[in-house]
Amino acid sequence: MLTTLRFFKLLAIVVWLGGIVFFAFVLAPVAFTRLPSPHLAGMVVGGTLRILHTVGLFCGLLFLLATLSTYALARYRKPRIAAEAALVCAMLALTAYSQFSVIPRMELDRQRVAASGVDIDSASPSNPSRRDFDHLHGQSEKVEGIVLLAGLGVVWLLSRREESV
Repeated sequence: MLTTLRFFKLLAIVVWLGGIVFFAFVLAPVAFTRLPSPHLAGMVVGGTLRILHTVGLFCGLLFLLATLSTYALARYRKPRIAAEAALVCAMLALTAYSQFSVIPRMELDRQRVAASGVDIDSASPSNPSRRDFDHLHGQSEKVEGIVLLAGLGVVWLLSRREESV
């Protein structure tokens, strides 16, 4: 049973981190260099990020369920399990913040600028909605980076030898 739970933990974190790495290092750069306009690239990247967050939230919950089950079944209470759960809880909280707070506010800024007949990338840098969008974009990148680093911490904890668990 512990092997099965470990499998689900590994699967969840691999899918989540793999998605983040693919998004950040493949999809976003390709979209912004190959699509005909930054607006189209932003639409693809934004839509993909929403899906990535949904996958991440599901994987995080699966990881926590498997972690809590492992904790309940383990003979000894292992501090590593608590550290894994804490990191994944932080990842979940940050992903939910980005999905349900940052992205909707970015979309609202995009719509406000579009109402004046231009894309967000064409709006003047002094436009309040453009400034807010740019600020939120930077915030989104930082949040995703922290989620990635926390996920790498989880992988590091999972990679430790079983005897030291």
